[in-house]
Amino acid sequence: MNSFHALLARQDGDQITASVETLTESDLPPGEVTIRVLYSSVNFKDALALTPGGGVVRSYPVVPGIDLAGEVVESQAPEFSVGDAVVAHGYQVGTGHHGGYAEFARLPADQVVRLDALGPRDAAAIGTAGFTAAMSVQALSDWGIKPDGGPVVVTGASGGVGTVSVDLLAAAGYRVVASTGKPAAEELLKSLGAAEVIGRLPADPEAKPRPLNKTRWAAGIDCVGGATLADVLSAVDYRGAVAISGLTGGPALHTTVMPFILRGVALLGIDSVQLPIGPRREIWARLGDSFRPRHLDAITTEVDVKDVVGVLDQLRSGTFTGRAVVRVAGGF
Repeated sequence: MNSFHALLARQDGDQITASVETLTESDLPPGEVTIRVLYSSVNFKDALALTPGGGVVRSYPVVPGIDLAGEVVESQAPEFSVGDAVVAHGYQVGTGHHGGYAEFARLPADQVVRLDALGPRDAAAIGTAGFTAAMSVQALSDWGIKPDGGPVVVTGASGGVGTVSVDLLAAAGYRVVASTGKPAAEELLKSLGAAEVIGRLPADPEAKPRPLNKTRWAAGIDCVGGATLADVLSAVDYRGAVAISGLTGGPALHTTVMPFILRGVALLGIDSVQLPIGPRREIWARLGDSFRPRHLDAITTEVDVKDVVGVLDQLRSGTFTGRAVVRVAGGF
């Protein structure tokens, strides 16, 4: 590897641009595992990396792409061998050091997961979003939410985390209610297993929020935050739970303690960024087995890395549905 292609984001004043550039091995960060990247994916954090004031990148220039999947080409760690199929995401990938939108990446061994049952493309299609969905479903199950306990609402259901959450919950036997602001996504969501598709929550955004509403949900997976999360919390049944991972609706949460102290509702924060490598590898093993999404192809679009900026623009504007796999090898 003398040189390789990368989509590099640079900041010039209050502008951030991204273009294909040629890098060399000396541009890679320190680490024990060097990976030939075959696929990456598209996440909202990647869009923020190209947004002035996005707040996710420590310093520019940087290669975005918080997910990467490929094969090991060099290893100084005994647990990885040349040719191993691997996936990596979280920590500082694509934000604090170069990420997946490049033909090669180098990472510490304790940030890399070897793939057994999954191939690199499927791993990238699952990516951070699908991994977060799996963490969310696992959290609800660990709290004691049973499939026969009542409906589980998924907000932001047409997005990356939402679509995989609907798929995984339905496969496990839960009655899933998918909430989305995209009426055109109804057919897709029902094909993933949603029993019912509803509009955005709250149904009346102008109405005065109530700390407690009539119970509607046994539990929820919230990918939106803000007023949507407050509305979901107000309608969760006794000893229910909401797993939260998104803030596209805003980081503020205007609610009261009533759902928590009168109904014993749990608010379960889902963080896929700093999760230690041990449980991270365990969840990936499940994603290749019992948690493997049934309809991954139905929610996945493939795009060359040289064209990914347009998809990130769609994601930022809220017009993109499902997951996007980024073809890195051969995609420049």
